[in-house]
Amino acid sequence: MNSTGDTITTTRDVDAILIPLGTPVTIPAGAMVLITQELGGTYTVSVSGNLARIEGKDADALGLGDSSEDVEETVVEQTTATTGPVDEQAIWDVLKTCYDPEIPVNIVDLGLVYDVHVVETDEGKHHVDIVMTLTAPGCGMGPFIVDDVRAKTLSVENVNDVEVQLVFDPVWDRSMMSDEARLQLGMF
Repeated sequence: MNSTGDTITTTRDVDAILIPLGTPVTIPAGAMVLITQELGGTYTVSVSGNLARIEGKDADALGLGDSSEDVEETVVEQTTATTGPVDEQAIWDVLKTCYDPEIPVNIVDLGLVYDVHVVETDEGKHHVDIVMTLTAPGCGMGPFIVDDVRAKTLSVENVNDVEVQLVFDPVWDRSMMSDEARLQLGMF
């Protein structure tokens, strides 16, 4: 069930991150929030004139429960890393579940992911290097997006370690978005 556009009263105090600054805040029980985005297992809400990101694990504070049936796109659960091949397409697929909390398009279609490289170590384990950028160098949400990328990539079978390198050369611009992203954002 998609709750985007719904105004909800929080059922309990809930930890959130102010967008775009990345500052932790607590939204008190009884606060009126408008859900502006529900993607990638997180919620973006408007509260008291500010945007904030709430983790999917706190969906109950929005009265939405925590069942995967209640979330449009569920957070990928961490698997036990084993040895064996890594499906690079599975990494790209999981990266498509990562979102900038201000933009309803995944980071791959936004053109924020420049490279994914899987390296097999001498011990037969798999290290993944990801090179990516942000829509703006000073984005306070950058660390949260990078953490999301790292955690979701670690959930891919046989991935043992992930390093995310944040770069700003080349500088991101709208031309890097996929046609689907531009269409979704009305940029055609």
